[in-house]
Amino acid sequence: MALQGLVDWKGQPVTGKRHGGVKASVFIHVLIVMANISNIPLILNLVSYLHGTMHMGVKDASTTSTNFFGAICFFSFLGAFISDSYIKRFYTILIFAPIEIMGYVLLACQAHFPSLHPPPCDMINHPNDCSVVSGRNLSLLTLGLYLIPVGEGSMRACAAALGGDQFDGEDPAELHAKISYFNWFAFSISLGGFVGLVFLVWVQDNEGWGLSFALAALMVFVGMVVVASGLPFYRHQKPMGSPLTRIFQVFVAAFRKRKLAIPENLMEMHELTDGTGKTAEFMERTPDFMFLDKAAVDNGDKRAWSLCTVTQVEEAKIILRMMPIFLSSILGNVSIPLLLSLTVQQGGTMDTRLGGTSIPAASLFVVPIVFQMLTLVAYDRAIVPWLRRVTGRAGGVTHLQRVGVGFVFSVMALAVAAVVEGRRRRTMAAATPMSVFWLIPQFFLLGVMDVTSFVGLLEFFYSEASAGMKSIGGAIVFCILGVSSWLGSFLIQVVNHATAHRGGGHGRLDGANLNASRLDLFYYWLLAVFGLVSFFLYLLCSWSYVYRHDPRMQDATLDDDI
Repeated sequence: MALQGLVDWKGQPVTGKRHGGVKASVFIHVLIVMANISNIPLILNLVSYLHGTMHMGVKDASTTSTNFFGAICFFSFLGAFISDSYIKRFYTILIFAPIEIMGYVLLACQAHFPSLHPPPCDMINHPNDCSVVSGRNLSLLTLGLYLIPVGEGSMRACAAALGGDQFDGEDPAELHAKISYFNWFAFSISLGGFVGLVFLVWVQDNEGWGLSFALAALMVFVGMVVVASGLPFYRHQKPMGSPLTRIFQVFVAAFRKRKLAIPENLMEMHELTDGTGKTAEFMERTPDFMFLDKAAVDNGDKRAWSLCTVTQVEEAKIILRMMPIFLSSILGNVSIPLLLSLTVQQGGTMDTRLGGTSIPAASLFVVPIVFQMLTLVAYDRAIVPWLRRVTGRAGGVTHLQRVGVGFVFSVMALAVAAVVEGRRRRTMAAATPMSVFWLIPQFFLLGVMDVTSFVGLLEFFYSEASAGMKSIGGAIVFCILGVSSWLGSFLIQVVNHATAHRGGGHGRLDGANLNASRLDLFYYWLLAVFGLVSFFLYLLCSWSYVYRHDPRMQDATLDDDI
């Protein structure tokens, strides 16, 4: 059983009925909801704070906002590495949550005290009369902004892996619950984002950023207290040393023994079987990447950088197998952050009336989040059980099939967005703005894409990673999102540069005039073609991938009995 490598908070072996399961995962879901109430509104509305309160230029504010999101993705590796190597995931969360809280507290103090930020001015009509944040105040702003990614990035990778540890993938009943856990993990992110965009954004606009940051700190603190209260119920994976060191040792040892022949008798391959507890699982040798097998050939040199175990070699092979999926998934996600951002800009030029009121453009972010939550519930409670009966797979489809479906929906969303944008430009030329509700189809497709691709990638990298790299497996997904966002920004710069000679020195996507930017041609259709090519590249990579564990169910347990 997979429970053999897990312990309770006292270091004793866990029992299936007392530890783990849904009751333990609920505490983690609460943490995710609270954390995302705080950080999603900040991610989406940070430019407004930097430009309106700190008086940064649009370019600097946008760059800082992009770097902030990228830092969250980057620091997810920090927490993942520490928890896989040295400290249990639960304690890693308790260490890094206060760091995030400290970041929000610093920002709250800076926003509240006038002496810590530039004096108010009219940035719209008289921007030259405004002083930009600088000196010590800029240092304080930078410190506060980057303490949050250190804490948030480290927490989110550990929380995903800690939740996955609460379910035994070798038990059919717990396997089904484990698959639902990742669906509800994504639901918790969306629920937190929904509450934050409705509540905290209102506070930002009406009560001030100081109170908003203070409430964000409070939300993270509440989440930390709740997840700490679940300590007696968790299953803990013991750290097993640096996984990066183990992998580098394999490549070094394989290079040193590159001239050796692999023995015909596989029993001569080196493996630790003395029960020392240095590894949580033992993996059998696989036939691919045979050049790495030489690292486990015992030629008498027992040094760590000369002789590795078969399990170590297989860990390195897992990384190499997942690399094509990682790279192709980055390309498949390039269009999503920019599509969501520019869709909201589209909405700002459309008729936003709903009855007798108008919907603020920033509130349009709520629409795809609502679609995500509804789709996640429908997928987990209705679609997966039906697919499970049809395909015989525990998740209804394989992880990579689910991701591929998401990439198809992203291409469809881009195509629909291009058609809607073309119609919007024609109606604007006729002085008859079209309703903002024409954006609903692309929002729906984006919601389906997020439900399938994000959760599928989270499941895939967690389940395929070795027991000593589960947190890093979850961190890889957030890295994909961060790198995709940076590549999307780079793609816009390329298109701007390529089309500048037609626009009198200004690119088609510089954002100065949305109606003159031709988003339908130079963005949506271009990215639809890019997404289609990326999908076929992903299809090629996923088609040849061999799973570590059979995705088909091991037991015929009925869904209604679970």
